[in-house]
Amino acid sequence: MNLKEAQKENRLEKRLKHYARYKLLIIDEVGFLPLDIEGSRLLFQLISKRYEKSSTIITTNIAVSRWDEVFGDSVMANAILDRLLHHCTIIHIIGDSYRLKDKTEELERE
Repeated sequence: MNLKEAQKENRLEKRLKHYARYKLLIIDEVGFLPLDIEGSRLLFQLISKRYEKSSTIITTNIAVSRWDEVFGDSVMANAILDRLLHHCTIIHIIGDSYRLKDKTEELERE
């Protein structure tokens, strides 16, 4: 999803409408890379466009209490969280990485 590129090309609204049409949008690894203020604003626009209309799944390893670090602004983080958490179900997974499960078992056998 390159909303910044769409914004530069004056087609942001079209791109936001495109993503708003999906019944389910999955945004994986939020916080893996920090967002600049412009990226945070664009994500806020996307979340707002989908709010109370479509389902969105967010995956992250970052605690909600640290989202101001990810978005570079506590006001922006709170605005995004306000919309995401309003009707959400939080699934908190604790344990070893599923991706490494088979490799870890392999290494333990050696």
